Amino acid sequence: MSDLSYLQAVVIGGLQGVTELFPVSSLGHSVLVPALIGGSWQHLVTENASGASDGSPYLAFVVALHVATAIALLVFFRRDWDRIIRAFGTTLRTRKVTTSTERLAWLVVVATVPVGLTGLLLERSFRTLFAKPLAAAVFLTVNGLILLLGERLRRTAEARMPLPVGETPVPVGSGGAAYQVAAEPVAQPPAQPGAGVLPAAAATRTLETLGYREAAVIGVFQTLALLAGISRSGITMVGGLLRGLDHEDAAKFSFLLATPVILAAGLLKLPSLAGPAAAHIHGQVIAGFLVAGVAAYAAVRFLSRYFTTRTLTPFAIYCLVAGVGSIIRFA
Repeated sequence: MSDLSYLQAVVIGGLQGVTELFPVSSLGHSVLVPALIGGSWQHLVTENASGASDGSPYLAFVVALHVATAIALLVFFRRDWDRIIRAFGTTLRTRKVTTSTERLAWLVVVATVPVGLTGLLLERSFRTLFAKPLAAAVFLTVNGLILLLGERLRRTAEARMPLPVGETPVPVGSGGAAYQVAAEPVAQPPAQPGAGVLPAAAATRTLETLGYREAAVIGVFQTLALLAGISRSGITMVGGLLRGLDHEDAAKFSFLLATPVILAAGLLKLPSLAGPAAAHIHGQVIAGFLVAGVAAYAAVRFLSRYFTTRTLTPFAIYCLVAGVGSIIRFA
């Protein structure tokens, strides 16, 4: 086994922090990027994908990156999590759900259960079977198709919804921009299929109006992220969009769901970080941890603003190009 260098720690830490939250699959990129570089980088992937890597230094390093990403999410959404945790405690005491925050707390719980159970049972098997470059490339391509399909179905549903009287859609920007409502009626050409734009009726529901069954379905969607190449944030955003959420609320719900899942994935394997496997890479672990945390915070801050006006389409195109290119490279 080759030692983890500081350069590898910094690069993989930044990659994890960004791609964990961007809808492009962190697991897929953690497999494909080292494989494309080759050499000792490729050995890291081989080691992590092997069935006997539970005590490896690289696994201990990955645990640190997950914890750093989860901490970044907790810091960014600290006010939301403070309200959610307090509301959850209130419902346990009163055995009633009376406020929107209390309902949101239980939506997060319900949506987390499917991926939690599936991850405990199948995560190692999936890592062994599918955490290989060609498989990751195929699933990254599938991820791009899912994002495109989600946007198309969302646009189709919105096109059937009448706009409120006196409101007219006005495009904002291009390349995946959403729409805002004009103060005065303005004649606009119809949006072309595949243009990546949304009608003004985009915000059909708020996050708190989701049903528990709908939250469970979104949670089931999230289990697909166990496959290297399928993005957790992307698949849960598509689930939210298909249930009528706008992009901003769908992204927020996705990030809220990611927090306990990523944190649990790190905490369950925390003994690997504290054990002898990580004894000689403490410096690399700290470097990767810091880079991953900063990158994740910057990513969630950017995406929270991005999805107020834009869509998943650019990320879908990236996944298709990167996925198909990687299939050609590793086939």
